[in-house]
Amino acid sequence: MSQISKILSAVVSFTIINVWLFRFNKSTLYRGGNASNLYEEFEVYGLSDYFLIIGTIKVSLAVFLLVGIFYKKLTLFSASGIAIMMLAAAYFHFSVGDELIKALPSSVMLLSCIIIIYSSLKK
Repeated sequence: MSQISKILSAVVSFTIINVWLFRFNKSTLYRGGNASNLYEEFEVYGLSDYFLIIGTIKVSLAVFLLVGIFYKKLTLFSASGIAIMMLAAAYFHFSVGDELIKALPSSVMLLSCIIIIYSSLKK
């Protein structure tokens, strides 16, 4: 695993953990629509509270991605899972007509995961 891939793995992991554990109820520039927290953001996308399970999945994948820095077998699985989630996040931003800036974090994390995946496939 390249140094860039390790750095990206840490950045993606800590970003997801920050958003879902520490900034869950805080307003940010990147929330969908006019949402001020993740509950409201999911409402903007037309998703019920049940879909907040996504946070548990994302945080779990983020932890796996961190562990993958040292135990490489987890890297492809966790980065691929996060990439799918980030693709969905970007889609939801565009589907509700959000400005481009709101989809920027998910798009950057998607690109980061693609780089991590490519690096983990390269032998």
